[in-house]
Amino acid sequence: MSDPAAINSTVNSPLRQYPLERTRNFGICAHIDAGKTTTTERILFYTGLIHKIGDVDDGNTVTDWMEQEKERGITITSAAVTSFWNQKKDEGLYKNFEGIPHRINIIDTPGHVDFTAEVERSMRVLDGAVAVFCGVAGVQPQSETVWRQATKYKVPRIAFVNKMDRTGANFDNALADMRKKLGAYAFPIFLNIGAEEKFAGVIDVVNQKAIIWGEGDLTNEGLKYEVTEIPAAHKDRAEAALAELIDAVSNKDDLIAELILEEKPISVPVLKAAIRRLTCLIELVPVLCGTAFKKKGVQVLIDAVIDYLPSPLDIPPAQGMVPDTEESVAVPPDDNSKFCSLAFKLWTDPYAGKLVFFRVYSGQLKKGDSIYNPRTRKRERVSRLMVIQGSERKDVDSVYSGDIAALVGLRNITTGDTLCNEDFDIALEPPTFPEPVISMAIEPKTKADQDKMSQGLQRLAEEDPTFKCFTNEETGQLIIAGMGELHLEIIRDRLKREFSVEADAGAPQIAYRETITKSAEGEGKFIRQSGGRGQYGHAVVDVEPNEKGKGVEILNKVVGGTIPKEYIPAVMNGIAEAIKSGVYAGFQVIDIKVTVKDGSFHEVDSNELAFKMAGIFALKDAFAQAGPILLEPIMKVEATTPDEYQGDILGDINRRRGMIQGVDAKNGQTVLTAQVPLAEMFGYATAIRSLSKGRASYSMEPLHFEQVPNSVLTTVMDAAKKRPAARS
Repeated sequence: MSDPAAINSTVNSPLRQYPLERTRNFGICAHIDAGKTTTTERILFYTGLIHKIGDVDDGNTVTDWMEQEKERGITITSAAVTSFWNQKKDEGLYKNFEGIPHRINIIDTPGHVDFTAEVERSMRVLDGAVAVFCGVAGVQPQSETVWRQATKYKVPRIAFVNKMDRTGANFDNALADMRKKLGAYAFPIFLNIGAEEKFAGVIDVVNQKAIIWGEGDLTNEGLKYEVTEIPAAHKDRAEAALAELIDAVSNKDDLIAELILEEKPISVPVLKAAIRRLTCLIELVPVLCGTAFKKKGVQVLIDAVIDYLPSPLDIPPAQGMVPDTEESVAVPPDDNSKFCSLAFKLWTDPYAGKLVFFRVYSGQLKKGDSIYNPRTRKRERVSRLMVIQGSERKDVDSVYSGDIAALVGLRNITTGDTLCNEDFDIALEPPTFPEPVISMAIEPKTKADQDKMSQGLQRLAEEDPTFKCFTNEETGQLIIAGMGELHLEIIRDRLKREFSVEADAGAPQIAYRETITKSAEGEGKFIRQSGGRGQYGHAVVDVEPNEKGKGVEILNKVVGGTIPKEYIPAVMNGIAEAIKSGVYAGFQVIDIKVTVKDGSFHEVDSNELAFKMAGIFALKDAFAQAGPILLEPIMKVEATTPDEYQGDILGDINRRRGMIQGVDAKNGQTVLTAQVPLAEMFGYATAIRSLSKGRASYSMEPLHFEQVPNSVLTTVMDAAKKRPAARS
């Protein structure tokens, strides 16, 4: 890193207070209850943003500021916080330039699977991530999900094994879990000194030093720590870890490999630079350990974020597409380039109004500037800019490349919109979100609340891409759909708190899917003659199963003008409409290929409506002959239980049509892994507590869709006919 005084001005604006090299945008992500929010809270304490540490159980942390988060002790929405960290020379561990602190933008993400959209959109705009793992449980199901999301968006990461003070904590087991379950090229840069109640400190593998924490007030004062020589009992382990780390780095870094071949010494700065290079390239995962709750290991974690996670300059520039073309354009992280940013989250603030969270990729934005939205082709003036500190908002005059901030008062913005200069017409890749898996009918308790409820639901749907609301055309009922029971429960709770609307809800319904098992041809005719001009449309289609996960394809292979060109889109629209509303049982169709190949028309009576109806009829005819089947969402379930309840919980999973995938012993408990249909998981939280006298826990995540077995198909089909509101 160059001297801050000589930073290249083509990258950093002279008005910028914190250079890009000293900016870190990272997220804290993990399985539920691994300690993400507690870790974030301790980081904010040590970086000086807060002077009194909050606690999740007390409901007073900075990033869990929603009422529902405080009451339930879980993170529901991702929270962005900006803080600063100045590494000190006198700590003897890390030597950086004094005078200019590092600006760190942290996003604390939820761990519950129902709020996976928050992790998805956060990963899209982050440069790095800290993956937190429980020292007792190791890699858990949602750990795997967030790891996949980080891989999908090419986010470099470091790992923090938390809760090393807990009974059953084992650093080596957690490390082995990462390598086995995540396929991570993970190597410790810190080792634990002791574990459980004897956890006293860590060994800095790179510097070959020990860091021992003293005792102190866990709520208001930082624990003092001492950098010492490694205790004799841990010396061999520390040297072996360093040798293993150097060997691992040399396998992927040519400079270190060359030094080893030439038998030259590898200095600490050279090794650290190599670890940083590989981490930024997502070829190595440095692993640390500690206990965030007891404030041990947090300072070295922040130092590791600075030392090993990338600044915006250390990763490839963002890529955007010129609208309506295939042309790709790089967006360099340069304050003096044209402005370009991505809106990744919308939130309605009770005081400030509609907030648009955005990540600046290039250029700078000031109050009073105009920004352009390539999707809507409209410009808007920026009246107010904010930096977010959890629930607090700090107004700023300008933001620069690499910054994460919020805009106030913009209209017609959706998650994933690019915001840029009008003369830099470009669209960045938006985050992608899973489809809802559960739905229910909802209605206000009083007719007077009807409009208020509609407005509230519309606003909540704008904020949350995995929440949908729509009216069932057959029943007139309003349907809400989301990622799980808890998700929809929170939506109803927010309706009551934020919009003063109490709502009654029906039983949750599963979002089944339809598909076919073989190819078939179908014909559809729509003919109406009622005196005068009639209606005539005729279409012939082929249907065939598509590759699993490939979605729906609708192709036009009409030749010879059997269907005039102007009517072909109407046929395809009819097919698309039928696919969305369902053909077999009223559920959305997935993974099929439909080819429009033939038809006929009438010179006078043909029109778009007639051909649209012909497309619908043709698809229904083909579908009936193509071996239609119903698919149901399957969940990956992991239940952790004391050994004595293993048999009861296994039996209960079997009764729920579950397939046991694994039974493992871990730290005196049994971990059951199973695949269970979502339809059978309602009320499971109560059931597992009852079976284990409150001592077992579970988590689940969506896995895939599978065919509904014949033994339950009739029940599902009958229920679908009686409750059309379940369709989605």
